[in-house]
Amino acid sequence: MTIRVLLADDQNLVRAAFALLVASAPDMEVVGEAATGREAVELARAERADLVVMDVRMPDLDGIEATRLIAADEDLAGVRVLVLTTYDTDENIVEALRAGASGFLVKDTRPAELLDAIRTVTAGDALLSPGPTARLIERFLRSPATPAAGTAGPDCLSDRERQVLALVARGLNNTEIADSLGLSPLTAKTHVSRIMGKLGARDRAQLVIVAYESGLVTPGVGRPPADGGPTQPSQ
Repeated sequence: MTIRVLLADDQNLVRAAFALLVASAPDMEVVGEAATGREAVELARAERADLVVMDVRMPDLDGIEATRLIAADEDLAGVRVLVLTTYDTDENIVEALRAGASGFLVKDTRPAELLDAIRTVTAGDALLSPGPTARLIERFLRSPATPAAGTAGPDCLSDRERQVLALVARGLNNTEIADSLGLSPLTAKTHVSRIMGKLGARDRAQLVIVAYESGLVTPGVGRPPADGGPTQPSQ
């Protein structure tokens, strides 16, 4: 399958560089370029992109609001957003994740990493850990708050599903979750899918936000043990 990519950045040279990089990948094509957030939303609707590479700071409509509009549009339910920023300490990144972005990268990321990120996010996984995103979440989501937009809280989950959600929030993939809880990878994947359905989450990125904002996962605390006992501190 060819991944249809929309590039949104107000700098012409940056867009041109990204376009050349994406076009060089045999499994990707650039279907549009936007210089503002509003153009990004309009092109996402017109071109039916699979993924939008979205700059945070743009004129007319910033990347956060553009992401929120895309995530809220039922006709664009399959469109993923990968946010780019110049600074890995940008507080707006957490707001972008809350708005529906599936992860973020800093602009000085190596070309191969950007292509891998596009594939990862398009596949429905979150680009969250390890790296700056995990640090940002821990910094800005220290107090329980309302769930991410459009999602429910974890109270509706079973004990096992809450364990799985906590491990997702720690950045574990399905295989690692399965190993941690003594499950098969298929069972772990099924649990994650059911959790997303119950919480109304678009992807794993929103699961992470819900886990932190609800207080299910505490920043700075290590991975929950498989037996459901007290979480062990990080070493």
